[in-house]
Amino acid sequence: MKPLHVLVLDRDPDRRNELVAMLRRADHHAVAATDAAAAAEAIAAADFDALLLDLALPDLDSGALRRAIAPAETADPDSLEDAERRHLALVLRHTSGNKRKAAHLLGISRSTLLNKVRKYRLEGS
Repeated sequence: MKPLHVLVLDRDPDRRNELVAMLRRADHHAVAATDAAAAAEAIAAADFDALLLDLALPDLDSGALRRAIAPAETADPDSLEDAERRHLALVLRHTSGNKRKAAHLLGISRSTLLNKVRKYRLEGS
């Protein structure tokens, strides 16, 4: 399993330190926050896979936390062409440029893949 990047916010310093130590012993990257302001700063500065929060903290603004985790404004979705181009590039990187293997993973013929590589100018992939 891939190590997680976890933020731990707990008002009890002993429990907070124990949680951080336990996560680190399990080879995860854990960051401690002493209060809601420090947690908000950490969330703004880095991407976390998980948050361990003491929801009873008196200065914890659950509405602000919700907005920080899942902002209301969402970006416009990409066009189908942009999504296809990005996915083709990802698969070609995954296969180290092996087009036969990439076509097999994508479930398309090699000639279809070659046409798409030319269309999206992915020749260097």
